[in-house]
Parts: sequence; structure tokens; C-alpha cells
Amino acid sequence: MNTKIRAADLRPTSFRWEVEGPVATVTLSRPERKNPLTFESYAELRDTFRQLQFATDVKIVVLTGEGGNFCSGGDVHEIIGPLVGMRERREMDELLAFTRMTGDLVKAIRGCPQPVIAAIDGACVGAGAILAMASDLRLGTARSKVAFLFTRVGLSGADMGACAMLPRIIGQGRASELLFTGRSMAGEEAERWGFYNRLVEPEALLDEARRLASDLAAGPTFAHFMTKKCLHQEWSMGVDEAIEAEAQAQAICMQTEDFARAYHAFAARERPHFQGN
Repeated sequence: MNTKIRAADLRPTSFRWEVEGPVATVTLSRPERKNPLTFESYAELRDTFRQLQFATDVKIVVLTGEGGNFCSGGDVHEIIGPLVGMRERREMDELLAFTRMTGDLVKAIRGCPQPVIAAIDGACVGAGAILAMASDLRLGTARSKVAFLFTRVGLSGADMGACAMLPRIIGQGRASELLFTGRSMAGEEAERWGFYNRLVEPEALLDEARRLASDLAAGPTFAHFMTKKCLHQEWSMGVDEAIEAEAQAQAICMQTEDFARAYHAFAARERPHFQGN
């Protein structure tokens, strides 16, 4: 596989892909159905986020949906129906291949070095809620609705890493309630519980997400990549292990030009101009 690609070389067909400077925007774009996922879009999202480790011109990713909604989860007719057919034909291997693919999408989002900012309006349910959960930062609107709907369709709340990740974001008890009941979490509640970093007016949501992305992209992006890596890897570490991992990460960052730039700018009473190296 190539060790370096350009963001412009990525040309997914099942969602919109836009790049402006160092910020890439992924827009789920089936607004007439509240942007559901299909087998194709699951796979393309997975592959796109995997390839981002080689797209060195992208520093931050914004993930959003078109038409006033984020994502309504798996398409009822294009995914749920075929899965029921597989169940009736006892095709366990096919069912497991699908659930592993959906989990691979979460792994790809968590594994790409770029911080991912989810801009969430309207429906954010099922697999859509998982995409939001897997992102690094979440901006929402008061009118949005977040729901982990799996038990409503006879499935476990344990889907795509939800039982591991959601409690770390909002706490064990709150996560348990959402995953057992499948109820909707309104925007203000989602912010109060810590799922959203903050609420934004719907008409300003995408601009605010891109503004935050631009601010991060203007910072020490190599250090941001290292921060994301440590945040993810340290979930499975003890405190002593984590302190050692962070000592190594910080020593690596101290070898960057950005570290020196920050010092010299401080000494000159100037604002540092980070370049990500």
C-alpha cells in the first residue's frame, strides 16, 4: 500500500467528500431518508478512514449529515431486510461478516491519526449514534435526538463497541440506561451528560465545526495525533503503564520543530506558527 496519498485522490461515491486546506468533511448525503447507512457506505467509510493515515495533507476531519439530520442508522430496506433474510437462511457466517465490518468502521475512525469532529443535528440514532460516539469531539444542536436503538429491534445494546466506549464518555449508569432502553437523548441532556462538547444553533453547526477544525489544524498537529493515540490506547492501561506511555509520547513530541517553534515564539512574545512537524 502507498505510504502517502493526497486527500483529493480519495473519491468515495456513497457520501460526499470535501477538502478545504487541511480540513476534510465527510457528509452523509441521503437526506430524503435521514442519511441511513448501506452496505456500500459502511465499507467506503471504513476504507476512507483507514486511508487517512496515509493522507498527510488532511489534519482534521468533520463528520456530518445533510438536510438537518446526522444519520438514521442502517437502512431498513437495504440492510435490515437482507440481514433478516440471512437469519432465515441461517447464514451465520454472513451475519458475522457484516457485524465485524461495522466494527471495523469504528476501529478505522479511532485508528486514523486525525481528530474527528462530529457535527450532529436532527436524527442521530442506531449506527449513526455509534459514528458520533466514535468521533473525538461532538458538537450538537438542542433539537437533535441521540438514540442507541438496538434493543428496540431485538438486538443487544452491545454494538460496534458501544459497551466499551459509551460508559467512558457519559458514565456507566447513564450508558446502561441508554443501551438497555434504546430511548432518545435530547440535545440539552446529551450536553449535560457529556456526550456533546457543546450545543450550537442548527444554522451555525457546520460552520462552527469547521471553525473548530481549522483552529486545531493551525495547532501542533503531530502533537494532536499523539494525543488521540494516547487517549485511545490508554483505555486498556493501568496508571503506571499510561504514565510511561505518555513519557515516551512527550519525548517524541519534544523532538519536533513545532516544540522549538513554540519556545522561540514565546521568547519573542509572538504567536507560534505551527507546521505539524
